[in-house]
Amino acid sequence: MNNPGVRETEVVVIGAGQAGLSAAYHLRRAGYEPDRDFVVLDRSPRPGGAWQFRWPTLTYGKVHGMHALPGMELTGADDSRPSSAVIGGYFADYERAFDLRVHRPVGVRAVREGQDGRLIVESSEGPWSARALINATGTWDRPFWPRYPGQAAFRGRQLHTARYPGPQAFAGQRVVVVGGGTSAVQHLLEIAEVAAATTWVTRRPPVFREGPFDEEWGRAAVARVEERVRQGLPPQSVVSVTGLPMTEAMERARAAGVLVPRPVFDRVTPTGVAWADGSSVDADVILWATGFRAVVDHLAPLRLREPGGGIRLEGTRAARDPRVHLVGYGPSASTIGANRAGRAAVREIRALLGSSQPLVPAAV
Repeated sequence: MNNPGVRETEVVVIGAGQAGLSAAYHLRRAGYEPDRDFVVLDRSPRPGGAWQFRWPTLTYGKVHGMHALPGMELTGADDSRPSSAVIGGYFADYERAFDLRVHRPVGVRAVREGQDGRLIVESSEGPWSARALINATGTWDRPFWPRYPGQAAFRGRQLHTARYPGPQAFAGQRVVVVGGGTSAVQHLLEIAEVAAATTWVTRRPPVFREGPFDEEWGRAAVARVEERVRQGLPPQSVVSVTGLPMTEAMERARAAGVLVPRPVFDRVTPTGVAWADGSSVDADVILWATGFRAVVDHLAPLRLREPGGGIRLEGTRAARDPRVHLVGYGPSASTIGANRAGRAAVREIRALLGSSQPLVPAAV
């Protein structure tokens, strides 16, 4: 193929979070050379994946599980430092240690069918032609904002977890936190210390789980997410099906009335939120801790979605296109799942590419 301006490679990896770096590591281990046999494109300004955007009060000690990347442990981390700094530094060291040569900031607009069975990846640094694709774009760039009647008329401030600045921005204010996940609880625990009042609302009653999140429980949670993906439905996060781990701080907050949820409101008013029974709460801020959705719109030209709205996977491979693998999607969205998915995707891609794979492994 001879397309002027189109650079050729064997594999394009989109995203350099946990899943993308794991895939890049396993490509190196398999003998693929960065910037020759594969390229990693990342839209973020610096290493760290979504972690680099986390709020400063989310210290490393508060992180809900962080599994080390393959081949290099994260050791000696200070629990009191922001997780964005700790994990961002770890990812940067990892990229250097394994010479992964991540291209950033590079956004991907679309992935299309090319010539001779190849894929064209349209990026902000120009098009790439590849025989296989590993999509590791995660969810951070697609925060989910639910819609309620009256929302546009609210005279206060509305923001999403993706732009949460830390608790001091809410000092002396009346805050409604919407959402039943870990982020909502973390926000509430912090904001309640400085706010004039907090109200917690959830669409479904939150499930608090006491005791360890052991391996058996983790496998069962992943299996439930996996089943949705097999059915071609949009995935739920693994965390969403594990429940909330009950800590001493959460016990104290529940006893103090901070972690007592109300059902989600029926409408937003100019001055707060209101329920169908006539009750209402005045608010200066509505904080939407309502999660994220998978960033896969750039894959739309390949028509991978099922009627249920999701991308059906066989392992990490898209059922509708064996050249495309999704890692960090659905059941592999956890940090340990992302590592395993990166290895599995590379194993299948080596088989797909067959005799064209490099014969002499590159030094790692």
